Amino acid sequence: MTPAELKHPVENHLPFNVHPKRDELYNELHARPFPVVETPSRISRLAVLVPEELRAQEFEHLQNLCRRYGVNLPAQGSNFFQADFGGFQFRCGRHMEFVTYTFIRPELGEKPFDSNALELIPQDWLRQIPGEVVTAFHVEILPEDQPELNREQLKIAFEGHRLISGRLMEGGASIWSAFRLHGDGFGRFLIHNHGLNNNQTGRLLQRLLELETYRLMALLALPEARRLSPKLQQIDRKLSEIIGEMSEMNDDTDERKMLKDLSKLAAQVERWRTNTNYRFSAMRAYYALVIKRMDELKEQQVENYFTIGSFLERRLTPAFHTCESVSERLEDLARRIERAGDLLQTRVDLTIEAQNQSLLTSMDRRGKLQMRLQETVEGLSIAAISYYLVSLVKIMLGALYSAGVAVNKDLVTGIAVPIVVALVWWITHRVKKVIIKASRH
Repeated sequence: MTPAELKHPVENHLPFNVHPKRDELYNELHARPFPVVETPSRISRLAVLVPEELRAQEFEHLQNLCRRYGVNLPAQGSNFFQADFGGFQFRCGRHMEFVTYTFIRPELGEKPFDSNALELIPQDWLRQIPGEVVTAFHVEILPEDQPELNREQLKIAFEGHRLISGRLMEGGASIWSAFRLHGDGFGRFLIHNHGLNNNQTGRLLQRLLELETYRLMALLALPEARRLSPKLQQIDRKLSEIIGEMSEMNDDTDERKMLKDLSKLAAQVERWRTNTNYRFSAMRAYYALVIKRMDELKEQQVENYFTIGSFLERRLTPAFHTCESVSERLEDLARRIERAGDLLQTRVDLTIEAQNQSLLTSMDRRGKLQMRLQETVEGLSIAAISYYLVSLVKIMLGALYSAGVAVNKDLVTGIAVPIVVALVWWITHRVKKVIIKASRH
């Protein structure tokens, strides 16, 4: 059998042609299955921005980790990989612009966060991860039979930070977090399982991991928005000044200068739009996913704690609206500059049209003067040619008279004058018509 037949043994017997991406489309629904997570467990999560040029290096780096533990290598081009590495479970997911590494270590420590899953990972491998880590946090899942931590224990676990808490999955688990980086450089989430089975715990963990990952990925647009905001204000002021000066322009020199200034503004805004379009678009997609994951967690209020949903609404949503505002201002500035450019171009066109009209009027006047001059010259030319022809006639008559022919020279010369003038005029106008006709063709 050929390699294609070995790869798709069933499809080769179908009575129709199969799209080459059919298997990929079917498998997409199962690309990132929920993990099955035991309670208690310690989980560490990394989300790494990996540019396209480092994707091959990142995949080789993942294979190196599998070789160290004697685990089967991931398939080339796969977007998801999971395996049991002995002391921990490992999950890797590839997304459009980042890669996630999730390490799940089934165990219970003496104190929350006194240990983590990354301690089992070779430190040299962690240091050599290609790309830049954006998300890094630890999650600890406590069993149902363990007493809930009191405020003092929570204060120690989260290094005194103010906590956000809630009950998730309709009361099936409680969660605490400060949504801050701690002394080890990681964020922290503490989950107390109140009776969820391993499958339910896995779904809860997956949604929580995605919520925090997408939250930080969405916020990547915020520094860009803050950087651009004052620059957009400057461009806005310049545009207002240009529009205000438009009614005070005196000549085409001012118009050309203003058109040049508008072109510079348009180029600057277009460059910012190009540089930020992907980031702002990604921010909208990530924010929508955060809201969706938050809804799926089905959070309930816990005592007087600030809930995760309320926290995200008060902190993440304003950041989202800030980015949206900057994005909309960019689009609005681009439209306004385009309208101002169109208005100025219309003014320039009207100026050019007026100049052309004036030029045509001048050319028409010059044409008329030239025509009159030409007619004058033409009349003089007819007179001159006629004079020479009459002179020739007079000479001929003189010769005849000398030869003994009885002829009245003065009479014949006088009769010849109108005839010669008429003949010269007819020939001149005939030649003129022929030249005009030839020039039109």
